[in-house]
Amino acid sequence: MGIIIGIDVGISTTKIVGLREGRVVSPIRITAADQITSLYGAFGKYLHDNQIELKDVEQVMLTGVGSAYIEEPIYGIPTQQVDEFIADGLGARFESGLDKAIVVSMGTGTSFVQCDGDEIRHIGGIGIGGGTLQGLSRVMLNTRDHKQIQSLAMQGDIRRVNLLIGDITKHPLPGLPMEATASLFSKVQYDAPKEDIALGIIVLVLQTIGSAAILSALNTGIKDFVLIGNLTLLPQCKEIYPMLEKFYHVHFHIPKYSEFCTAIGAALYYRQTNI
Repeated sequence: MGIIIGIDVGISTTKIVGLREGRVVSPIRITAADQITSLYGAFGKYLHDNQIELKDVEQVMLTGVGSAYIEEPIYGIPTQQVDEFIADGLGARFESGLDKAIVVSMGTGTSFVQCDGDEIRHIGGIGIGGGTLQGLSRVMLNTRDHKQIQSLAMQGDIRRVNLLIGDITKHPLPGLPMEATASLFSKVQYDAPKEDIALGIIVLVLQTIGSAAILSALNTGIKDFVLIGNLTLLPQCKEIYPMLEKFYHVHFHIPKYSEFCTAIGAALYYRQTNI
């Protein structure tokens, strides 16, 4: 059997992975001006970098919003579309090893997919994600460069941006320690340094996503959340989500290939349906 190529064509980036004998092979990410250029650029680079010939590719599996623009086989190779939410669930389940969880796909916006054994279903989402982070950064920091935003944020102080429980009471409230957020951005001043604003934007996006994920699991009994997508690479994830775990007694998981889970899920779908 040849290699299965999974491609997640997003709004701003395309992710591509290979699946060979149940193993993920060399995932890469490409950014381009449009989805078609991004897809074909990623595909060509992937084959070149891994010394794979077209005849070695058994199947191409496409997913993501940009995949709707592709209606023909990729370079004559059998090509199939996969529902993005199914791909999210399959990839996150494979990478995390969890059969029961809510997948939090942190893309331009954020979607929630519930996995319970073989049942995978989209349960909702919010319009806050990487697009929000970039948009606010353009307006407030005059940049959309994610490396510059991260660099600024690493030097920021969130206590000068967010109102904390400790700012409004002398004693912790039930279930809310003094360092918990009472109100996002309500403490920031008009002349706040860019470093504080950058950190405030990142915390606003990540914390809102985490809180919404927890609310999406109410009455399900689910305590595990698998975070996937580009935002999982932000270093602030390692601070914000452990704090939410402590507050709400849940578990957030970031798999090894978190940003590629949707592409992995697309490739897995072919194997699952062609046994």
